[in-house]
Order: sequence, then C-alpha cells, then structure tokens
Amino acid sequence: MDRAVIVIGAGGHARVLLDALRQMDGMRVLGLTDADANRLGETVSGLPILGDDPWLLQAHAPDTVALVNGLGSVRDTRLRREVFELFKARDFRFERVVHRSAVMAEDVRLGEGVQVMAGAVVQAGAALGDNALINSGAVVDHDCRIGDHAHIGPGATLSGNVIVGAGAHVGTGACVIQGLRIGKDALVGAGAVVVRDVPDGAVVMGVPARRRDL
Repeated sequence: MDRAVIVIGAGGHARVLLDALRQMDGMRVLGLTDADANRLGETVSGLPILGDDPWLLQAHAPDTVALVNGLGSVRDTRLRREVFELFKARDFRFERVVHRSAVMAEDVRLGEGVQVMAGAVVQAGAALGDNALINSGAVVDHDCRIGDHAHIGPGATLSGNVIVGAGAHVGTGACVIQGLRIGKDALVGAGAVVVRDVPDGAVVMGVPARRRDL
C-alpha cells in the first residue's frame, strides 16, 4: 500500500529528498510545505507547495500522512530539531529516507525520521538516532553511534566506534579518527581532522582540529 508523505520545507535539501523518495517503493509524495506563505502554489521538482506548518497541523490528522523533514543544516541543527519535536508533540510520524545508492549494513539501527543520502556508507553495528542526517557520500564506519538530530555532512568520514552527540554537526569533508566522542551540539568545521574528543557545544576547525570561537 502506498505511504502518503509531505515534505516539510521547500529548499535545496528538500529537492534532494524528493529524488530519494521517488526511488523508494510505495512512497507517494503529496507535496511540500514552506514557511513563506507567498510560495503557496509554487512547484518544487514538479510537486506543489501546499501551505505552511500551521496549515499542515490543521489540514491533516497524524494518522493520515507521514512527514519528511526537508530542512538541512549549516553549522546549527536546532531548526531541524525544532520541526521534528513540534510535529512529534502532535503525534505525527516521520518517515525514514534511505537513498537507493546508499550502502547499509544489515544490522544498522535506524531511528525515526533518519535520512541517509546518495552514496553514503553506513557499516556494521552503527546506530543512527531519531532525525539524524547522513548526507551525500558520508562514511559512518562500524559501531558508530549518531545521536538524535545530528548531521554528518557530505563526504565526512567517521572511523569505527565514533560517538556523535545529539544535535552535533560534522561539516563537509571532515574526518574523525576511531574511538572519539563528538559532544552534543558541537560543531566540527568543514575539512577538519579530529584527533581528540570534542566537548559538548564546542567548535573545532582545522588540521588537526582545534577549538575556535565563532
């Protein structure tokens, strides 16, 4: 039976998700939402913008449609988390999205609303928390644990047994060596090479990665 879904957000990440959703069996995308009411009626990749978030809460009961979090994140994952928590508090369910070209070990544990994008590799024993985003071409090696709402950016590499805390952002092309912990809400800059643990809320950049103030 077809699963009816609506994508929250209508920007770049939403377009990438639409491509993945169209390749998933049994997925029927009704359209998208956008916070800008002026975009009502526009189309994104051939699908309509149906309304904003308040419209969605009024127009659909939680048991009639599943949601896909179409918001990406740059540095900060808070908005993705807020959207997820807003709709979960009203009993909506978030669909998992796994691109057909992603490589997934059989025993990977997937939380609700997880997104694994094109070309990503997730190896044996890994666990991905609710609303986690593993972006295009990222590598999550064996036994890594990715916290709720965390974002592993395009082309980032996590060696084995890495723990990424809830809400952390690991930037594009960053590398984290084995056995380290990235704290909750931490930011690892693009291209950084992380060779030691990163505290909660810290910002690290460079090769090797060092703590910075933004």
